[in-house]
Amino acid sequence: MKQYDYIVVGSGIAGLYTALLLKEQGSTLIITKGNIDDCNTRFAQGGIAAAISEEDSPKNHFQDTIRAGDGLCDEEAVRILVNEAPDRITDLVNFGVPFDTLNGEIALAMEGAHSRPRVLHAGGDATGEHIEYTLSNEAHNSKIQVLEDCLATEILIEKGRVWGVKALDCRSGTIEEFRCRFLILATGGAGQLYKFSTNPEIATGDGIALAFNAGAEITDMEFFQFHPTALRLPGVTPFLISEAVRGEGGVLRNVKGYRFMPDYTPDGDLAARDIVARSMLFEMTKTVSEKVFIDITHLSASVITTRFPSIYRFCFEHGLDITKDLIPVAPAAHYMMGGIKVNTWGETNIAGLFATGETACTGVHGANRLASNSLLEAVVFGKRIAEKIKRGDKVETRSDSKITEIHHSLANRQVSKMKRIPNLAALQQLQWEKVGIIRNKEDLTLAADTLASWQELLPQPTDRPSCELHNLVLTSRLMAEAAIIREESRGAHFRSDFPQSSPLWERHIVLTR
Repeated sequence: MKQYDYIVVGSGIAGLYTALLLKEQGSTLIITKGNIDDCNTRFAQGGIAAAISEEDSPKNHFQDTIRAGDGLCDEEAVRILVNEAPDRITDLVNFGVPFDTLNGEIALAMEGAHSRPRVLHAGGDATGEHIEYTLSNEAHNSKIQVLEDCLATEILIEKGRVWGVKALDCRSGTIEEFRCRFLILATGGAGQLYKFSTNPEIATGDGIALAFNAGAEITDMEFFQFHPTALRLPGVTPFLISEAVRGEGGVLRNVKGYRFMPDYTPDGDLAARDIVARSMLFEMTKTVSEKVFIDITHLSASVITTRFPSIYRFCFEHGLDITKDLIPVAPAAHYMMGGIKVNTWGETNIAGLFATGETACTGVHGANRLASNSLLEAVVFGKRIAEKIKRGDKVETRSDSKITEIHHSLANRQVSKMKRIPNLAALQQLQWEKVGIIRNKEDLTLAADTLASWQELLPQPTDRPSCELHNLVLTSRLMAEAAIIREESRGAHFRSDFPQSSPLWERHIVLTR
């Protein structure tokens, strides 16, 4: 059995950045189920938020984040996020990330629900791709060992502490065991739960399933963010139309050409994502259409092609010239706010097990993530994981969160005698229809019962697709169960049978085995 000080599962910004810090402290292995560049980070167009201008401050960034989180942000975690942001941007610059500049200074853009321009981009709308390329190149040139095409399948625990991980070699089908002192999960999100998603095929909830099966606490799973503006063209995979398009002046119009967002909120087109997504859904129902449009035709062609080169190119390849044509869009699954419960040092309730990035729940996003805080969260808390491991018990672990928690074990459900073994398409359709943007108890209960039955039916996984399906069904069920428990509407979680928020529900739902 191979022995390492640190094993990092996942190769997005969270995994790469944390591994690059840990390699200075000991032997480090990255396990990734595809190649090192397969991750959500690559698709992040919006950028990374940080209060680095003289007109901005961490206090402003804090207030915007708290407001977007709709009463469920952990204030201590948010304070850490915004205060440490400038230093983490410096780290990325030192690694070589080529952030866009204007007149010799880093250019800052405005995005929805931000009160100031504070979003850094690289290559216009290719921020994630530039960060991923820079960090993966750094990892390749370092002493980090990278194991590609290997899917972590089980966390090995002895006497309450992590001692290793099992992984499936996706090419040979063999199972290997790897020993470590510390295990860091950075496996990304679970966008493949849904029929329409901005996430790549690798986003299958692997970290959630791994951690839950090992006995870790999972929290805030009812909060899954739907990006309001994904390209909606027949036969074309949903493609993210960045928040920054509206930040630059784009407006939403219905199929009749009417600008509708001011009818729903004073913030108009720059409202928080949950409000925009629901407003679009209502408008689509009202106009009997599967889409609305973003209009940026009033911007100059040079601004559009310079600011959004990837979006312009992708749309042009599919017959749309966005300098002249309206962009058809509809909501799509985008980001998981909940995840593996960690403290402000990235620690789970299992000794030696850490989590970072989208698979973790630090509490900074609350019920609805503020745009461009996700890449920032990955580097801020990745740094703190490395620091905690290095300094050990000298770093005090505490939480000042005033938000209470309610703990539930996974509900026992009546398992129906289904004969049809589920497939990915059936799961995605179920999630989209029953655990989507607008929910109710009847739909959620049907989903949870169906998912419990599917768990019984699924045969033991033997390859990557079957392992991923197992992980998705479990992650989906955790989401449905949490959504049933929360009898209110808050942030990204909207219940038509409980359409108002309630102070009684300013608490976190924590699920365990």
